[in-house]
Amino acid sequence: MIEIKNVSKWYGKVQVLAECSTSIKRGEVVVVCGPSGSGKSTLIKAVNALEPFQQGEIVVDGISVADRKTDLPKLRARVGMVFQHFELFPHLSVTENLTLAQVKVLKRRSDEAQARGLKMLERVGLMAHKDKFPGQLSGGQQQRVAIARALSMDPIVMLFDEPTSALDPEMVGEVLDVMMMLAQEGMTMMVVTHEMGFAKKVSHRVIFMDGGRIVEDCTRNEFFDQPDARSERAQQFLAKILGHSIT
Repeated sequence: MIEIKNVSKWYGKVQVLAECSTSIKRGEVVVVCGPSGSGKSTLIKAVNALEPFQQGEIVVDGISVADRKTDLPKLRARVGMVFQHFELFPHLSVTENLTLAQVKVLKRRSDEAQARGLKMLERVGLMAHKDKFPGQLSGGQQQRVAIARALSMDPIVMLFDEPTSALDPEMVGEVLDVMMMLAQEGMTMMVVTHEMGFAKKVSHRVIFMDGGRIVEDCTRNEFFDQPDARSERAQQFLAKILGHSIT
């Protein structure tokens, strides 16, 4: 579903991605983790061309992201993206937030878009809030609306860029529950997160990044249960994490 081949990126003279390569199969859940500034968010944003890259290739479902002939709005419509800070339109109601991109990008009729959006809103358990505005919702509820909005576009892949890092601890669980539901339904997912409990419970593979490089790319069992076989940097990372309880 996603092929990342020798991708490198620079901001001026600073290299932020260095020859990153991995592949994600259809239905696979891959968690990307690592210390702050390791290139995790840059890599995931490169998958749908929100971050351009200077070298390498990314192919999503057979479509080359960097090819000048690629219709990027059409590609992004198929690659759902959920950000750290929700990115909802504050002046639009929940229902309007769910329908706008469907009408503008997918060219759906307004009634068809609304029906699809409300169906996804029901999936994330927020139908009762369909007429509210984002400012009337909690952070966790806003993030679930953002997930519903992405799902309304019928994506083939879902990308999550630290979807719980801006939330109060009490709200994290409700967002992770929705993500777990998607994983169980077979959605292909690439998730940048510090929630190692989620990674241990739901992911098929874990990618560990440091200094713009993919240092580890292994199964979740290999990553969590065989720390001695990991790189020294990954062992340091795990030692800090495993000092806290992971359920």
